[in-house]
Amino acid sequence: MYSELFAIIAPVLICAGIGFIWARRGRAFETEFVTNLVTMVGTPCLIASTLTSLEIPLDALGEVAIASLTATAGFAVLGMAVLRVMKLPFHSFLPALMFPNTGNMGLPLCLFAFGEAGLAFAIIIFALTATLQFTVGIAIVSGSFSLKRFATMPILYAVAFSIIVIATGWTVPAWFANTIELLGGVTIPMMLLALGVSLARLRVTTIHRALILSLVRLAGGAAIGYAVGILFDLSDLARGAVLIQATMPVAVFNYLFAQYYSRQPEQVAGMVMLSTILSFLTLPLLLWAVL
Repeated sequence: MYSELFAIIAPVLICAGIGFIWARRGRAFETEFVTNLVTMVGTPCLIASTLTSLEIPLDALGEVAIASLTATAGFAVLGMAVLRVMKLPFHSFLPALMFPNTGNMGLPLCLFAFGEAGLAFAIIIFALTATLQFTVGIAIVSGSFSLKRFATMPILYAVAFSIIVIATGWTVPAWFANTIELLGGVTIPMMLLALGVSLARLRVTTIHRALILSLVRLAGGAAIGYAVGILFDLSDLARGAVLIQATMPVAVFNYLFAQYYSRQPEQVAGMVMLSTILSFLTLPLLLWAVL
């Protein structure tokens, strides 16, 4: 069991560690370019390649999607309750409690833990989380909602394309399948490298408050993910993917948005850093629970 857990965790730690050391040594890493490449090209191709290459019923993917949306609603309710008790502003801290790192960390963990089938479920959760983060999340931070931003997200079109392929039983041409598989293959490694670089560049100024909110993100996410899996009577594979994704640390994008809109970015950076460190420490227990 220990060797199995290590085989899942080690690639994530090593890749993120390479990015961390790379940034600490002062080497160039164009975060904006990598983020745009992954968001606009890599992730849509990974979604389309994974979902169209596996024989997973649409109803199973739909169940996971509904479970994911329910979990996100649970994160929002929990976050609002905690922030109200702590008398903290929603616009600064609620997105960090609502939107975990289902991309950089969640996707590789589900891939190594469950294989391609687990990755497919994780991708559905990631696609929904990313869509909500770039629409509802930005609306909370900025105070305004943009339909244009929602309509221009490539992830949505990749999911729609995949659903059409699965529903119609259409066989994707080999040249197209190979192309999106090749482009999608860069996504997870680049996500992990970018995670390490981001952690190396974060500057944390407060610890106490960030630690409390990080524990809420991880422990509350685990409790809600577990409850949602039971509520929807998900299969063991789908339940494991939901639980892993729900228990991920604060996504780095929450810090970037807080910085852009001047919503206490140093404190959100503390949440990103501490929740990620804590998640690395608790990963063996989480994986033991789902395997």
